[in-house]
Amino acid sequence: MVPSSEISRRLAQLQEKLRQSQLDGALILQGADLLYYTGCRQNGVLWVPAEGDPVFLVRRSLSRAQEDSPLTDFRSLNSRELKAVIGSEKKRIGTTLDVLPVQLYKFYTSLFPQAELVDISRIVREQRSVKSPWEIARMREGAAAMKKVFALIPSLLQTGKREIEVAAAIEYHARLAGHEGYVRMRAFNQELFMGYVLSGRQAPLPSFFDGPTGGRGLSPSWPHGPSAAVIQPNTPVLIDYGWVHRGYIVDMTRIFVCGSLAPHLEKAFQVALDIQAAVVARLKPGVKTGELYDLAREMAAAAGLADHFMGPPGEQAAFVGHGVGLELDELPVLARGSEESLQEGQVVALEPKFSFPGEGVVGIENTFLVTTGGGEKITDLSDDIVVIK
Repeated sequence: MVPSSEISRRLAQLQEKLRQSQLDGALILQGADLLYYTGCRQNGVLWVPAEGDPVFLVRRSLSRAQEDSPLTDFRSLNSRELKAVIGSEKKRIGTTLDVLPVQLYKFYTSLFPQAELVDISRIVREQRSVKSPWEIARMREGAAAMKKVFALIPSLLQTGKREIEVAAAIEYHARLAGHEGYVRMRAFNQELFMGYVLSGRQAPLPSFFDGPTGGRGLSPSWPHGPSAAVIQPNTPVLIDYGWVHRGYIVDMTRIFVCGSLAPHLEKAFQVALDIQAAVVARLKPGVKTGELYDLAREMAAAAGLADHFMGPPGEQAAFVGHGVGLELDELPVLARGSEESLQEGQVVALEPKFSFPGEGVVGIENTFLVTTGGGEKITDLSDDIVVIK
């Protein structure tokens, strides 16, 4: 169970923001947000008044919510109870409009016609981006388990195996080690199943997924990630997984090869490491995230690799890192043009990668904690290319 003190702190911070925004309270509706503020992932509505105690109205399962959450006021969710809890005098109610379907928005506006529904997406996402010591400890635990599974990969990977076979073997060991399976994402229509095993010419193939790699996948219904392609000698195999432990995600990529890589791929990999080192040194409070993207892009261009940076030409992702936590796509985003400033306690997955159509993808990804001394590596595993003879 999430400690009661942790949940109380989160709710108190939210209530302070509600008062500053002159809001009467907040309706928390989305799954990851409910997990953050209640400590459990049950289906319902959390009412957080600007002053006073929250009420968790649960559609399913009320008994599990009472068992898993440190909150004290639980009710069965129905329209009459919700109206009674919130009252008819509330004029400004916050909710996360970035993830609320229009149909539900219309329902809540009809339920509370006297109130204005105000978007608090930024408030919630910014609060969640700064991790507490308790949250960071959970992420370190996940990274430690991930490290053990990645250490098994050389025994699971060989030429002649299909990408999906290697992925299945990794995921088998990951699940046994406690990986919770589902990698939550906030962005509309973004989906990910645990991670990627991408080899050779499959890896640079673009897909709907907003990232530097795609993969062929298994069909047009799932057109990214590992495919039935056979792993070939002397080609890069990119293995990129998000590890989920007690809801919290850490993200890591390593490059493997059965044989050896061509010199230009090895050069690009070294540039990725150089970019990582330069950006990590500046993962400090107050640094603008857009400046970090610019730094990475400039280093790629100086190495003659701008056209390969973060995806194939015409399909390049406009970021080099992203926040992680209860969702894979949290704040901050180290993106082109971003004016956000880093905050101490944020956790960032930094992923400089280079894509070579017809050949493969090389690069690195690690999860870092933003500190006053620069990025602190959470995914503490060697960054070197793993050569399998």
